[in-house]
Amino acid sequence: MTTPVARWLVRVLPALAWTCLLGLCPWWLGLPLLLLLVVGAVVFARRIVHYAALCRRGLRWGLPGLLFAVQRALGGDLVAWGAALLGALVGFSLVALMESLLDRRVRRAPYASPAPAWQEMALAPMGPPAQIIELSRAAWCEAGDELTDPCGEPLRYESGGSDQGRYVFAKGRVIDNVSPRCCFGPGGRWFVASLPEGRGDTLWDRQADRLHRLSGWELCGWEGEQPWLARSPDGVPTSLHEVLGLGRLS
Repeated sequence: MTTPVARWLVRVLPALAWTCLLGLCPWWLGLPLLLLLVVGAVVFARRIVHYAALCRRGLRWGLPGLLFAVQRALGGDLVAWGAALLGALVGFSLVALMESLLDRRVRRAPYASPAPAWQEMALAPMGPPAQIIELSRAAWCEAGDELTDPCGEPLRYESGGSDQGRYVFAKGRVIDNVSPRCCFGPGGRWFVASLPEGRGDTLWDRQADRLHRLSGWELCGWEGEQPWLARSPDGVPTSLHEVLGLGRLS
């Protein structure tokens, strides 16, 4: 189990390395990379949410490095620092504007309809329909030489060292590059294994034979047989079909 400090370092250290890399590279090399991140954030905004979030994060952390490279190219004097600060003001304003436009959902007002009679208004239900979701906890365990498969089939974990290895199932399915921390869903349909260093979870739908590696998402519970995930242990639970951007899973 990794500590919150270790998880924070895993998230921050790559971002700091990205900033330093752009700061040491020539500005004419870092500028096209940031423009590619802008294109990626726009293209993946409604298709692959995870990639779009990575592009936004790379843009926010890469902009300071590019501005440092610009002031180095201008000579590093007081005028160069002033130009870099002005570029920071303009650059982060444009980034904030872009994210605001991408996050905004356009809602068109429906056409006006005749006002209903008071009898219809009196009998109409009040408020939107509500659905209460009660999640059951995930029963995590540490894999040893032998595991118990709810389906009654042989299953073993082969350790590769450094808190990672692979699971080998009876019908030939192999799930590699995962940690010994795992669990089964209710009924045995889903198998979940954590990624090394707490980077996220890997989910295998045994019924549809689909494998999902979700970096940055953690299993927080089950609704029936469907998994729900969150960004952190205290995060808001989100269903898997919303995380993947798909329709309701059967």
